[in-house]
Amino acid sequence: MKLDEHYMSLAIEEAKKAAAIGEVPIGAIVVYKGEVIAKAYNLRETTQNATTHAELLAIQEACAKIGSWRLEETTLYVTLEPCPMCAGAILQSRIPHIVYGARDAKAGCVDSLYHLLNDNRFNHVCEVTEGVLSEECGSLLTQFFRNLRAQKKNQKRL
Repeated sequence: MKLDEHYMSLAIEEAKKAAAIGEVPIGAIVVYKGEVIAKAYNLRETTQNATTHAELLAIQEACAKIGSWRLEETTLYVTLEPCPMCAGAILQSRIPHIVYGARDAKAGCVDSLYHLLNDNRFNHVCEVTEGVLSEECGSLLTQFFRNLRAQKKNQKRL
């Protein structure tokens, strides 16, 4: 297994934890000098806080571990293409490289809707690797929303 796939599989495990508690299954990890220093998954429904995306939680944990807001020499692995809020946090924390699984046609701001991480008008740009274990990442989301729709449909029948 390639290194990116190994780390993405760890992010997928985090995403599965989110799904198990009814959260949208998105997971993220931060790797620093070959060591996983942060793991997180979405908690937006649990916390009722719009900012508790997997990426932001992982960035916060990584900053605490390193003792700096500058996450230089790190790589962020996330199962879904980051939204504008998370892409902004990636830029602000100076993460030099991100790897993501599935594209997000509705909110993705790395490749789908915008290219925020590679916009030279910002004072930081980020190397991006897309599509690592994309089918597995995408199917987690597809299955989650399929199940959610089925549950809502069954509730309407009752």
